[in-house]
Amino acid sequence: MIDKQYGHFEQDGREFVVTERKTPRHWYNYFYNDTYNAFLSQVGVGEGLAQDVLANRIILITNRMMYLTDKKNGKWCSANGLPFSAPISDFRCRHGLGYTTIESVWEGVRMSYTVFVPLQGNRERWILTVENTRSEEAELSAIAFASTVTDGVYRAQGYNTDVGGFDAPSQAAMTRIFTNYGAKEPVTKYGYLISDGEVVGFDTRRNAFIGVYGHEDAPEALEERLGCTNSDCVGEKLCFALETALKLNPGEKKTVHFEIGIADEVADAAAARERLSEVTPEEELEELSAHRLQEISGAKIHTPDENLNLAFNGFYQYSTVMGSRWARVRHNGYRDLMSDSECTGSFAPKLAWERYKRVLTYQYSNGYAPRTFIDGQIRDNNFSDCAVWITFTGFAILHELGDPALLEEEAAFNDGTTATVYEHMRRSVDFLYHFQGVNGLVKIWGGDWNDCMNMAGLKGKGESVWLSIAWYRANGMLRKLAEMTGREADVRACDEMGAIMRDRIQKLGWDGRYFITAIDDEGRRIGSHENEEGKMYLNPQIWALFSGVATEEQIKTAFEEVDSYLDTPLGTLVSRPGYTHLDNHIGTMTQKPAGVHENGGVYLHSMAWKLAADAMLHRPDKVEKGIRQMLPWDHTYAPTVGEPYMLYNSYFGEQTGYRYATPGQSWRTASTAWFVKSLLIYVFGLQPEMDGLCLRPCLPPSWAECSVEKEFRGCRYEIHYHQTPGEGKLLSMIADGVPVEGEKLPYKPGAVIRVDAQVG
Repeated sequence: MIDKQYGHFEQDGREFVVTERKTPRHWYNYFYNDTYNAFLSQVGVGEGLAQDVLANRIILITNRMMYLTDKKNGKWCSANGLPFSAPISDFRCRHGLGYTTIESVWEGVRMSYTVFVPLQGNRERWILTVENTRSEEAELSAIAFASTVTDGVYRAQGYNTDVGGFDAPSQAAMTRIFTNYGAKEPVTKYGYLISDGEVVGFDTRRNAFIGVYGHEDAPEALEERLGCTNSDCVGEKLCFALETALKLNPGEKKTVHFEIGIADEVADAAAARERLSEVTPEEELEELSAHRLQEISGAKIHTPDENLNLAFNGFYQYSTVMGSRWARVRHNGYRDLMSDSECTGSFAPKLAWERYKRVLTYQYSNGYAPRTFIDGQIRDNNFSDCAVWITFTGFAILHELGDPALLEEEAAFNDGTTATVYEHMRRSVDFLYHFQGVNGLVKIWGGDWNDCMNMAGLKGKGESVWLSIAWYRANGMLRKLAEMTGREADVRACDEMGAIMRDRIQKLGWDGRYFITAIDDEGRRIGSHENEEGKMYLNPQIWALFSGVATEEQIKTAFEEVDSYLDTPLGTLVSRPGYTHLDNHIGTMTQKPAGVHENGGVYLHSMAWKLAADAMLHRPDKVEKGIRQMLPWDHTYAPTVGEPYMLYNSYFGEQTGYRYATPGQSWRTASTAWFVKSLLIYVFGLQPEMDGLCLRPCLPPSWAECSVEKEFRGCRYEIHYHQTPGEGKLLSMIADGVPVEGEKLPYKPGAVIRVDAQVG
C-alpha cells in the first residue's frame, strides 16, 4: 500500500496529491510541449527550458518561487511551501498530467499556485489564487520570481555580463538573451515575466532581490522591505521578479496570472500580456488537460491492485508519451526516443508513428544512428546500438496500425536526403551487420545499451554479444517486412546474414550455461564465469529469448542461472557481482559503487524486459514477483521507497548500505515506458499482428479477475479475464457472447466488443 503519510491518488489517477511538504526527496512532475520542457517538485523546485530542432537550448528557469507579502503585519511567505520553517498549514501539492497546483494556508490567507506549460509556445503560465479568510482587510503583494542561467552560470570570481530591466509597454521584467536557438550563429532573444495584475515592482538584478548573501528561501529584498527594489541589471547575475498588488476584503478571493517565456522581439512581451486576457490560463489549462487525457485514452487496466490501476492509467502512460518526445530531457538520446516511441505505440500508435518519423530524421544516410543531439550538434559519442532500435520501433508501431503502406512513407536523413521508412530500417540493419569486430560480431565501440561499458571497444576490436543478439532480432523483423512487401532480394540477404551471425553468437557468446555480454579490445570476455567480477549479465539472457537466437535448452539453462544467481528479494540484478575495482577496459560502470545502477544494481529497465520474458515463458509466479518488486508501494519482498506515481531507473543494491532499496532517478528512464508495454503486450497479452489482435496472456496468479480496455484500429475491446490456477495461458474466450476459436480477436471497426477470456 502507498504510505499515506506522504500522499495518495485522486481523480482516477489523474492527480497524485502530496500531503507533506517535506517528502524523503523532491517529488517531481513534468510538463512539456514540442519545444519547451519544465519540471517542479512538491515545493516548486525545478527548471524550464526551450529547445529547437537541433537541441540548441535556452535554460530560461533554474528555479521558481511565488512569494506573498503582508504590508500590515510585515511578514512574508511563499506559495511554494518554503521555507519549511514557515507556519503553513493545510498543505497540498496536486501533481496532475501536465500541471501542478500547490495549496496552503498562511496567516489566514489561503493560497493556490498552479504551474503548467501550454500546448504551444516557449512559455509557462502561473496561476495564483489568494483568498482572505481573516476578519479584516488584507493588503498583500504577490511576487513571482525565477532564477535563470540565460546569462551563464554564476561562479565566484566569474563573469556575468548581460542586461535586464523593466519594459513599460508590456509591464514586464525582461532580460536579453544571446543564443543559437533556431540559428547557426548567435541571435538576440528576450526573456520576459508578465502579469495581468497591477504591477507595483520588479527586479532583474539577482543581488538586488535575493541579495549578495541571501538565498531564495529568504530573499534580502523581502527581509528588508517586503517587496521588489525596481532594479535594472548591467553586468551582474540576472533574475526575473515581478510584484503585483492584492487588496482583499474579508472573505474575498482574487486570481492573478503570470507568464514567463521567450520572445523574439521586445514588443512581443506586450502582445503576450494581451493574450493573458484573450485566452486565459484557465482556458489553456483546460485545453491542455483534455489533450493529455486524449493521448492516453487508448488503454486502461483494472487489476486487484488499485494503486497500480491509478498509476498505469495516469502518470505511467503520460510519462511514456512525454519520453517519446523528450527522452531523458537532459539530452535527446536517440535510442531513448526510439524506445519510448515503441512503448507509446502500445496505446497511442498514431502519435507514436509521428514521433518515430521525427526521430528517423537524425539518422545518417549510411544507416548509422547517433547517440544524441544536443547544443546544435548531432553527437555520435561512439555508441554502437542506437541504429538497432529503428527496426524494433517501426516494426512494433506498424503492427499496431496494420498498414504496410506506411513503410513507403518518406523520411529525411540528417544530411537532407530522403528515403522510405523501410529503407531507413534496411540501412540500419545493413550498417550494423558490417560494423564488425575481429570475430565478426557487432562492435561495441564506446558502448551498447549499457552506456557505462564505454571503454570496452574504443580500439575497434571489442564486440558486443548483447548487441549482436539484438541485431539478430532486428534482422528477423526486417525479413518479415521484406517478405510482406515482396522484396525478395532483401529476404535472401536477411536469411544469409542472420545465419552467419547466429553461428557467431553461438560460438563466441555462449558460456556453457548462459550468454556473455561482450568481448573487449584485448579479447577478454565480459560477463563470463571466468571473471572474478561481473560474472553474469541479465540482458543477454532476456534478448536471446526475444530474438530467437538461442535454443530451447539454452533458454532453459540461462533462466535457471538468472533465477539462482541474479534474483534477490529487491529484484533481479542487472549484473553480478558488482565491480569493486576500476577497470578501464570496461568503462565507467566500474567507477560506480557496487550495487549502483548498471554495476550490480536492480535496474528496473531490465526488469521490465524480464517481465516480458517471464510472460513469454509462461512463468506466472515470476510475472507476479517482478511486478511486485518494481512497484514502490509493494513491500512483499523488500522495503522499496520512492514517489509512488512514478517508476525509477533502479533500486540500490545491498552493497550500498544505507542506500539499500532506495530509488535512482524517476521520469528520465525507460523503466516506466517498458513497464507499460510489458504489461499490455505480454502480461495482458494484447499482441498485434498485421491481420488482427491476438490474445496471449500470462497473468499474475493473484489476479483471479482483471480486465483491460484497448483501442485497436478503430475497434475498442473490453477484455475480462477469469483465471484459475495454472500456467496463465489462454484456455478459451467468448466475444459478445459468441465462442471464439484460437487466440485472434474478432474485429469490427467502430464497435465496442466485450471479450471474456478464461485463463489457467
